[in-house]
Amino acid sequence: MNLSDLSSQHCQPRKGKEHALAPSQVQELLATLPGWQLSQAGAAIVKDFRFKDFHHTLGFINAVGFMANREDHHPDLEAGYGHCQVLWSTHDVGGLSLNDFICAARTEALLS
Repeated sequence: MNLSDLSSQHCQPRKGKEHALAPSQVQELLATLPGWQLSQAGAAIVKDFRFKDFHHTLGFINAVGFMANREDHHPDLEAGYGHCQVLWSTHDVGGLSLNDFICAARTEALLS
């Protein structure tokens, strides 16, 4: 699977531990996402996006928010002047699901 394959998919309801990805699946999918990393606790993927100013950061946040609402899967965001950290996890599975990687790929597509 590559970045384009992931970004063309849509999130599905994923509730329960049976939808949590195995560590090997996480590593395989993470390799398709440039600059994304596993969080320290290993229950999320995270990337810090850099922008030239706060105006562009807010535009990015709005675009991510619009996409997240359409996918019904929402990230944790932390923003400051010229950057926004995006963190995807699936609380209903207690870690990472395919939805997190789909949304991370869709986040990347916003900037291409």
